Amino acid sequence: MTRKPVPASDEMVSCEVCLKEVPLSEVKRFEAEDYVAHFCGLDCYAEWKRRSEKSPLPKNRK
Repeated sequence: MTRKPVPASDEMVSCEVCLKEVPLSEVKRFEAEDYVAHFCGLDCYAEWKRRSEKSPLPKNRK
């Protein structure tokens, strides 16, 4: 009898903008200095970028 491979469960993450749960293997990632942001697609990434340009984080965060 031949065993069928069982797919490993994919870790789920939330989109930074719409909070939709997305498999880690399917997300678009943006790597910032201190963290990684996950997005379900380019539309959410564009919205996040637009918002961050309006209110950027201070340079000296501690």
